Amino acid sequence: MDSNLVLIVITSYFLLLFLISWFTSRKLTADTFFTGDRQSPWFLVAFGMIGASLSGVTFISVPGEVGNSNFYYFQLVLGYTVGYTVIAKLLLPLYYRLNLVSIYAYLESRFGFWSYKTGAFFFILSRTLGSSIRVFLVAGVMQLILFDQWGIPFWVSVLITVVLIWLYTFRGGIKTVVWTDTLQTLFMLLAVVVSIVLVAKELGLTGLGDLMLTVSEQPYARIFDWDWKSETNFFKQFFSGAFIVIVMTGLDQDMMQKNLTCRNLKDAQKNMFWFTNILVVVNLIFLALGVLLYMYAEANQISLPERTDDLYPLLATSYFSTFVGLVFVLGITAAAYSSADSTLTALTTSFCYDFLEIDKKYDRQKASGMRKKVHLGFTLLMFLVILGFRWINDQSVINAVFTIAGYTYGPLLGLYSFGLFTTKQVRDRWVPVLAVLAPLISYLLSLQSEAWFGGYKFGFELLILNGMLMFAGLWLVSRSNQ
Repeated sequence: MDSNLVLIVITSYFLLLFLISWFTSRKLTADTFFTGDRQSPWFLVAFGMIGASLSGVTFISVPGEVGNSNFYYFQLVLGYTVGYTVIAKLLLPLYYRLNLVSIYAYLESRFGFWSYKTGAFFFILSRTLGSSIRVFLVAGVMQLILFDQWGIPFWVSVLITVVLIWLYTFRGGIKTVVWTDTLQTLFMLLAVVVSIVLVAKELGLTGLGDLMLTVSEQPYARIFDWDWKSETNFFKQFFSGAFIVIVMTGLDQDMMQKNLTCRNLKDAQKNMFWFTNILVVVNLIFLALGVLLYMYAEANQISLPERTDDLYPLLATSYFSTFVGLVFVLGITAAAYSSADSTLTALTTSFCYDFLEIDKKYDRQKASGMRKKVHLGFTLLMFLVILGFRWINDQSVINAVFTIAGYTYGPLLGLYSFGLFTTKQVRDRWVPVLAVLAPLISYLLSLQSEAWFGGYKFGFELLILNGMLMFAGLWLVSRSNQ
């Protein structure tokens, strides 16, 4: 692929982002960065959240994973619908009733200081690791198809990446992110649809009906796995999907901050309903693309890469037309930035409100200056963490870090469940200890599960176990609410 064309496309894309940033930053108030002035149209938030939910990892991983686990991933997606219903009916009313900016402030009012700081800390830890890995993985693809050809070292390309994110978010914050996420989602979906149309044409498929029938007849299109020992068993996947959504959306400042920019609770719930339906369809489209990619590779006798994650990038940049390759580059760039920009804004919001308490301790001018310093600080931190992953350069270690990031949501699940479904108070000083013990015990059980539980393998449901352990620990250190 011509690197000059790629550079022109990416440059044009960022010029468009900066145009949106300028447009959304013209009329700012002290709260615009954190709340978007609570004026975001619900349909805009719903569409933009698609890109933020999928991220660059999903963009390149889900189609390739079809070769390993068929459509079993869709069982997880079906569970999402339950999780999003819980968020819309239980969590959003709570956040709007308390008029929260940082959702972790609920923990202080319910339990106390240490519970509050523990929840916010685990979010910051998890999001810093998770989002940095996502940017790192996508940056590797961009390095291969563009920056290597220009002789630009990896650290320079990553520095350019994080600086660009900082530049178009440091003024408008979440208000800018809501609009840029919409654009990024559009480009991501455009890349997938264009790829499907091209592959379908190459395979001689005519019309949507013929395409759907062909995909459904492939062995890859098997959705349900009823083997109870399997990591992809339906019940494990379905219930895990529900809880994953509750913690990684409903208890995540990054995702909830977008919802809290809606004008009122009714709009936020409407946004969640439509977002859920669109997300189910979009994931099905990604899986269908995966089937078509494997069919295309087989029909053209293309050797499959060792890592399934490399299948889509390989075909898009080396075998498809230049146009499709450029659209793919645009899509993967959008996928990477839709996750990184909102994460940077959410990390800044959480640290400013949950640790610096700028709404209580600073006047508006000093608060604005402090917010800019924190925003710049997290930009630098993300840059250093990404370089750290590059230095490690070990896929197994990176996967382990991703797993660790997932473990950190278990304590949040236990804390919020205990707060919402019991009336007990806890001995607040014990909460940080419990938040460390629950993931450690979960990890130990996952290592020994086959030996201790008759060959049973934990999958995503380990998150549920983690939350239950945290809940049990809180019960042990609780006392009746007087």
